[in-house]
This record gives sequence, C-alpha cells and structure tokens, in this order.
Amino acid sequence: MGQFASRSPCYRQSDLVNSYGISLETVRRGLQAANANLAKGKVADSTHSWTITDTDQLFKAYEYQPLIIAGHAGAPVRLRDVAEVADSVEDVRNLGLSSGEPSVILAVFRQPGANMIDTVDRIKAILPQLRASISPSLHLNVAIDRTTTIRASIHDVERTLIISITLVILVVFVFLRNVWATIIPSIAVPLSLVGTFGVMYLFGYSLDNLSLMALTISTGFVVDDAIVVIENIARHMEGGMKPFAATMLGAKEIGFTVLSMSASLVAVFIPILMFPGIVGRLFREFAVTLSVAIGVSLFVSLTATPMLCAYFLRIDRGGHGRAYRLAESIFKGWFTYTIAASASFFAINLSYF
Repeated sequence: MGQFASRSPCYRQSDLVNSYGISLETVRRGLQAANANLAKGKVADSTHSWTITDTDQLFKAYEYQPLIIAGHAGAPVRLRDVAEVADSVEDVRNLGLSSGEPSVILAVFRQPGANMIDTVDRIKAILPQLRASISPSLHLNVAIDRTTTIRASIHDVERTLIISITLVILVVFVFLRNVWATIIPSIAVPLSLVGTFGVMYLFGYSLDNLSLMALTISTGFVVDDAIVVIENIARHMEGGMKPFAATMLGAKEIGFTVLSMSASLVAVFIPILMFPGIVGRLFREFAVTLSVAIGVSLFVSLTATPMLCAYFLRIDRGGHGRAYRLAESIFKGWFTYTIAASASFFAINLSYF
C-alpha cells in the first residue's frame, strides 16, 4: 500500500485538495473504486459459463499516480496533482519492537473458558515447528508470557497446601501421641483431596487460586471427622472390646454426629453459593470445592477410617512412656487453668452487671 502526502510543502494535503473543489472523501472513493478485486463479467454458451476474474488491483505507487479521482473546470484531476505517491507502509505511526529490534508482534488470546496455562503450553510446543517453516533470517520468540505470574501464584498455593497438611498431621500427633492414631486420620486428608479433584473434574473446574485456597482451608476440616471416629473407637478398645467389634460399634454410634458436623460446615457456605453478579461467579467455585471436600471427608471417615482402625489401631493398656505422661500432665494442667480462667472471667462479668 502506498503512502500519500502533500505535493507542496507550503500546503497541507487538505488545502491542496480543497483548491480543486474536491473533498478527501472523493479521493477515498476514487482509490477504492480503482483498487477493487471483482469479477468483470461472464462468458457463457448453452452448457457452460466462465467468469472473467481479471483484477484491477494496484500494487505499486507509480500505478496510482495517473489515477483520475475527480474533475475540475472540465479537466480531470489526477492523484499526482494533489499528492505525492510513494511506496511505504500502511501506517508509519505503528511500530513493533522486541528487545529493541523491529518486529512483528502477534498477540494470542485464549477463548473464554479455556485454560490459559494449557493454551500457552500448547503454543510453546508448536514453536519449533513454526520456526522450521519460516526463513532462517527470521527469529520467532516469545516476547510476553502472561502465565508467569499465574504459575508462580499457583506454586505458592501448592506449597502452602503441603505445609498445611504437614502441620495438621503434626498437631494430630502431638495430641493423640499414637503412631497409628496419627497415620489413620492423615490418610483421610489425601483421600479427601483426591476425591475432591474427581468431583472438580466432573464440574469442569480447574486448579486456580480460589479452588486451591479452598483445598488449603479444607485440610483442617477433613481431618476432624476422622479424629472423632478414631476417638470413639479407641474408647471402646480401652474398655476391653475387640478391634473389629469396637470399630463397628464406634462407627455406628458416631455416624450421626459426624454427619451433623459436616452438614453444619457445609451450611456455612450455602450463602456464598447465592451471591449474585461477578462476586458470586468468583466465589461459587470456592464454596463448591470446599463443600465437596467436606462431603468426601465424611464419606472417608465412615468407610476407610473404621476399616483402618479395625486392622491397625491398637491401644496400649500396659502403661505409657515418660514422654506420654509428661505431655498428659501438661495438657491436664492447661485444661484446668483454662477452666479456672474462664470461670473467673465470667464471675467478674456477672459481678459487674
């Protein structure tokens, strides 16, 4: 495409055109009519028809110079009379630079609903094939990758998830002080998360910041049901029952309690599901993921946890070690102090009123 500029340095282009009594729109229509790529007609007989596809397109600047764009005082006005025509780029005010070098920048946008990281990975996978199909003098590189911050953010959330699972297991061990009583509820955490991933896949959810945040928060919830079930089963074992009988009775007794606990936790997130507008669309995935994790943990606590208790959980009735007794005395002292402090606090408030 050519570049058209004023012929005389003393006049602007619009002034020179106006001196002939024509407008810039007339010039545009003249250029458009002369650069049409249309069929010129047909040649036909009784059985066949042929289209004449000769083109009037102009590709060089000198081809535009004698072009008649209008008439003035009975004489034709040609394009060279009102403008200088030179071979150039279509828009001299548009420039692409990459690392300081002139470049052609191609922006790729994902479709709505598509996974951005997956899209970028697929584009990078075909870059070697694209480089092989162009001239060696051209360099095809990635200028901007918007997924860098997304990958870093997801990596941070994944690390937080691992740390939270580790801390939950350590806290369970500190209070239960039994290896198998710690391992069994710890198994419930990955099982619940894996089951949640399956439901997320069925719902079409992806691993983004909101869903990973929900999974991180759920690590503290999914272990609660398992601990309650284990404590009730261990209580019957300490009373002298066999492991299998204690498991069946303990799971039967505590089943409704665990169900009510999980239902109360899920009920907290029901208002989030009802949020309207953009806020609702953002946090709906968070609420659904967290609710599903709690539901899966309920199922695991009533199935896998009792089975593991029946096979592996054993209670030592012959006494505990010094570390166990020391920890027990600390917990009892802390519990007594907490009860006393709470009673004193309420007594002071009641006397004040």
